[in-house]
Amino acid sequence: MVRMLVTRPEPEASDTAQRLAALDIEAVIAPLLRARVLATSLPDPRGFSAIAVTSAAALRALAERDAIAPYRGLPLFAVGEKTARTAREMGFSSVEIAGGTLGHLVEKLAHAGLGGPVFYPAARDLSGDLARSLAPYGVMVITTRVYAMDAADALPEPVAADLAGGAIDAALFYSRRTAETFVRLAAPIMGPVERRRLGALCLSEAIAEPLIDAHFVRVGLADSPGEQAMMRLALSFSRDGGLS
Repeated sequence: MVRMLVTRPEPEASDTAQRLAALDIEAVIAPLLRARVLATSLPDPRGFSAIAVTSAAALRALAERDAIAPYRGLPLFAVGEKTARTAREMGFSSVEIAGGTLGHLVEKLAHAGLGGPVFYPAARDLSGDLARSLAPYGVMVITTRVYAMDAADALPEPVAADLAGGAIDAALFYSRRTAETFVRLAAPIMGPVERRRLGALCLSEAIAEPLIDAHFVRVGLADSPGEQAMMRLALSFSRDGGLS
């Protein structure tokens, strides 16, 4: 059976592992980032025309602070289906879904005809600047960092041993920071042979860049920014014995 390393944070890692199991792929879970709620001041929801969310982790951070209720009356713009589903589960009734990337979310908000500023609860380390991207369209964004994704200090010992011994066939990467963290942690244990062997299945080209720079050569890209596309990529790798 093909074995794949799932590097994304929980609870998404377990969801992905279940999807892989349904494809007859053994998942090895090793989250390389862990969410931590930040005690930042939150703005009054009055005066905002909408809330924009690029990760379900932002909603979970607000929920952990018992701060979701004041914002439920705002229309919510989610980057993708997973985030939208979490928003609905938390009681948001007006949810718009973008195409899965920050660019899609910018496009959605730019043409939404909003009459006021947008509240953007975000990560401490931003992968993209929503406020700057929307400024040319006259849409004001108030960004508040509500959570941090802390990088792991080391790979779990059994995972490190499996990677060094070639017992893991591929690894799945959903964010650039996860890929960068993996490259850093794998450096002492994976030589040129192990790097040439491991499949690196990535959600986007930007995520793949740190892996390519670190000489991982069997890199595959999802055909669209979403979990279904990643599962198609994983299944193709499993069936074909690797990446073409």
